[in-house]
Amino acid sequence: MRRLAVIIALLTALPASASAFPSLFPVQLGQPSSLGAGYRAQQDEARDAVRRGRQVPLGRVLDQLRRRTPGRHLDVGQELQGDRVVYRVRWAASDGRRIDYIVDAQTGAVIRADGE
Repeated sequence: MRRLAVIIALLTALPASASAFPSLFPVQLGQPSSLGAGYRAQQDEARDAVRRGRQVPLGRVLDQLRRRTPGRHLDVGQELQGDRVVYRVRWAASDGRRIDYIVDAQTGAVIRADGE
């Protein structure tokens, strides 16, 4: 019981902000970090390409994959393969398989499906 009281006392004595201990909390909420660097720029570029008709919307690609293989997406990213922009979609099939889809971002065609 005494140990619990000491822990509570220490916790209440800590400052309310993580900024008091920058070495313990290297990533501040609401601050840019190196984690996922370029992700926001990538999203902006993708939105612009969809608006200009150069890319298929990601939602349409996910709907197509859902019809092809019931399940849900785990992770989605955009990559440049050669001179082609592709969506890389990690998919969890309803039967438990994990499938990595490579989809042409311009046409929406599935180029490759590993694990299907």
